[in-house]
Amino acid sequence: MIAAQSIGEPGTQLTMRVKHTGGVVGLDVTQGLPRVEELFEARTPKVLAPMAQIGGKVKVKETDRGIIITVTGDDRVEEKYLVPATAQLQVTDGQKVPMGWQLTSGSLDIDELAKIRGIRAAQEYLINEIQSVYESQGIQISDKHFEVIVRKMSDKLQVTDGGDTNLLVGETLDSLSFRLMNEKVKAKGDKSAKAKQIVLGITRASLFTLSWLSAASFIETTRVLTQAAIEGAEDPLIGLKENVIIGRLIPTSPERAEFHPQDLEYLTKTESGIPDVSSV
Repeated sequence: MIAAQSIGEPGTQLTMRVKHTGGVVGLDVTQGLPRVEELFEARTPKVLAPMAQIGGKVKVKETDRGIIITVTGDDRVEEKYLVPATAQLQVTDGQKVPMGWQLTSGSLDIDELAKIRGIRAAQEYLINEIQSVYESQGIQISDKHFEVIVRKMSDKLQVTDGGDTNLLVGETLDSLSFRLMNEKVKAKGDKSAKAKQIVLGITRASLFTLSWLSAASFIETTRVLTQAAIEGAEDPLIGLKENVIIGRLIPTSPERAEFHPQDLEYLTKTESGIPDVSSV
């Protein structure tokens, strides 16, 4: 809550503006509030900068179609990238670059960045980019507030191997549910599931919660309530929002610093504990 207030209130001072790149038709760099929204929602940027899929030596060649950037790895494998002739290059001919290096000016795709350089690099990029937008408007905000939000955006997992659980490949769920389900199948001697950490925009991330009450209070209310009714879902009332909704005291006592045994038992029993939002 503190993080949201610390970011939201100064956000009212951000301008709604787009920077036009001179001489480049159709290339507008989003700035200000739209850029912050783009980052928090983890959307594909309008001006997307390519990244080196492999590490190696760069070769720059100008052609009639534009500029061709070729990266040649130590094993002679080549990756070629065609960029507009007016693009601002972030590399020079003959330069050696590591895997994931940004080749031109522009914004990076968060999913691609996480895939190539890892989830930590994606988190750091988000924090730095959001901070730079606020700082460009003369607004100073501590990194810790952005870190709270970005951590919640990247605490979800996508299943790559369902093992002997009820999970399907490609299904998304929170890390706690995933861990508990794996512990359950391991106790039986069965094969555990495998998953990779992903980054979701704040809207989608809010739907992947243990509480259907919490999910319904934010967005997709009708669909979440319908799904919960069909499944006969129960809400463990572990989090803050769902307790506020029904008028209970929020779970902030020292005893609630960790999950109670009955909470863990509930989560294990319900396998997933989250509404189906795979179509979002």
